[in-house]
Amino acid sequence: MSERSILLTNDDGIESVGFRALYDALSVFADVTAVAPATDQSAVGRKMSTDAVVTEHELGYALNGTPADCTVAGLEALCPDVDMVVSGINKGANIGAYVLGRSGTVSAAVEAAFFDVPAIALSMYVPPGGDVPWHQKATDPRDYREATHAASYLVEHAEAAGVFEQCDYLNVNAPMPTEDGEPADMEVTYPSELYDMTATYDDGSVRLHDRVWERMATGDIPDPEGTDRRAVVEGKVSVSPLTAPHTTHHHEALDALAETYL
Repeated sequence: MSERSILLTNDDGIESVGFRALYDALSVFADVTAVAPATDQSAVGRKMSTDAVVTEHELGYALNGTPADCTVAGLEALCPDVDMVVSGINKGANIGAYVLGRSGTVSAAVEAAFFDVPAIALSMYVPPGGDVPWHQKATDPRDYREATHAASYLVEHAEAAGVFEQCDYLNVNAPMPTEDGEPADMEVTYPSELYDMTATYDDGSVRLHDRVWERMATGDIPDPEGTDRRAVVEGKVSVSPLTAPHTTHHHEALDALAETYL
């Protein structure tokens, strides 16, 4: 059996710790080519460019562009014969239905689906709280070992098991490793529908705030069993099998409106 080939991208940038940790883990058993943003492109969704400067990098290629740019550039021009696209490891979870369209990490996987290439988006939940702000945590590649273990397992086994015959991509969220080193369980989930965005207006400025993260820190979440957020808060690896194209259904009420349109 020939060695698997992987296009590896992300949205935190090619120099991020999580990206290198995943590159090293996957390179143990696969031919990995990095096609990733040169700088942090977090939360850009599926934003596309018309031109993106490419710079050769020791891991592959760095693009002055978005994660979606990287997927298209990689599959069309830079490494067109890969078996799979893997995006991550994002520092911070990408959970909940409302996040999917915002996340650059997830969007890179969505873009791959339109090429009929299996894809995995991988993120790591970094709990808030304590004396250190969450964005200053997870600075060592070893902090990502739970996520890299899950990624390696799924890359090696998911396609052969027929997983991608029923979905286009997997959205995976892993916890940080526990102090005792015990591996986390893996749970198949669906995106939570909890939405708790707020906006306040004051003196000509609007402040937008996502209260979900604070609720996760205190455990104050109504998400039922089976959701991605519930699994992550409980310390499990969440794996959501998802489809990329927007679905549509027959709507009799809309048919009636169309028939009376003048």
